Amino acid sequence: MNGLTQKITVDQLTKRQTTISILLIGVMFFIFGFVSWVNAILIPYFKIACELSSVQAYLVAFAFYIAYFIMSVPSSYLLKSVGFKKGMMYGFWSMALGAFIFVPAAMLRQYEIFLLGLFMIGIGLAILQTAANPYITILGAKERAAQRISIMGICNKAAGILSPIIFAAVVLRPTDTDLFASLSSMTEVDRNTALDELIRRVINPYIGLGTFLFILGYLVYRSPLPELDTEQETGAVATANASKTSIFQFPHLILGAVAIFTHVGTQVIAIDTIISYADSMGIGLLEAKVFPSYTLFCTICGYLIGIATIPRFISQVNALRICTILGTIFTLLIIYASGTIQFLGHTADISIWFIVLLGLANSLVWAGIWPLALDDLGRFTKLGASVLIMMLCGNAIMPVVYGFFADVYGVRNAYWVLIPCYLFLVYYAIHGHKLRRWA
Repeated sequence: MNGLTQKITVDQLTKRQTTISILLIGVMFFIFGFVSWVNAILIPYFKIACELSSVQAYLVAFAFYIAYFIMSVPSSYLLKSVGFKKGMMYGFWSMALGAFIFVPAAMLRQYEIFLLGLFMIGIGLAILQTAANPYITILGAKERAAQRISIMGICNKAAGILSPIIFAAVVLRPTDTDLFASLSSMTEVDRNTALDELIRRVINPYIGLGTFLFILGYLVYRSPLPELDTEQETGAVATANASKTSIFQFPHLILGAVAIFTHVGTQVIAIDTIISYADSMGIGLLEAKVFPSYTLFCTICGYLIGIATIPRFISQVNALRICTILGTIFTLLIIYASGTIQFLGHTADISIWFIVLLGLANSLVWAGIWPLALDDLGRFTKLGASVLIMMLCGNAIMPVVYGFFADVYGVRNAYWVLIPCYLFLVYYAIHGHKLRRWA
């Protein structure tokens, strides 16, 4: 069943094939999450080790996610040419190459080489996401797509909870708090020696990660994951799309792509900036490292609510509407709520907990947008999915925008960048997804 020799439609899958496919894609989403969300701690880590400004530090996210913009459409043609499984193997191998690039980057303490490694990891993830997201979206009943995507989200965010903690356990040491405090008083030679030692701690973990990803790519290629045929159109979809020649003739897809851009931007800002926000309150890196995990835990809680209630008690679209409205409210509370509280062993301004709650607000947005944006695309499904994945570049652009405003206006006022994002998401959830032709 390797390559393109045995393409089948979703209707031809047995229950066992469907279950195995969902489990394998779930493992892949766990890997996506582990590699992606470690950026939350890489940003402050590189900021210290490479002596960077806020804008420079957030180039971690930019280099990682701009690969989605560059590679997503080519990924759709790659997958069409070689099939889902071989394409996934190439994606894992690209990620492995990116992990291995961390070795010379750490030896030289060259931030630009680290960014190249992150870009290659992003290239691999772009290929994998272009394959996996439409795969899980069409792998079953349309009205349960958000439920399946929520399950994948749990795999993704569970890995996200673990990755910063594991990274900190492997790379950071209890004495680093004293080291960070004393860097400014060191001579240039001593400081460079200390920072060289600090950055080289990533070498062994990333050699291990690269080896694991290379082997995993081959195992996925040899796995029983079936090749699905997404090119055939039948019934009303075939009739409606008969005259269509371009994905730009699907307004609900194009607006959905903008919604994905704004959504992932809000999500990555909530997770990747929270450590820096905690630092502004005097909370050091070794204590603040758990805050991204709190945000991701809230996201998992939202996924569990979605799995339990969609579509039995609430529709996918209504869940999307509720989440986007909550995101708008929580953002305003980040900006305006104040007062020091003690919670979960932390003494911090209450506003940081509304950043944590953005995890809940963001939880069902991705799962809500995908089935709405891909609805009735037929033979345009792979290309449409690649356009949606391309918009993951919002993860690249929005943190840099946030970093610019954080340097100019402060880390708290910079959260104003989230407001227009959530307002557009509210629009798409209420009206934008219904459009089938441009006015």
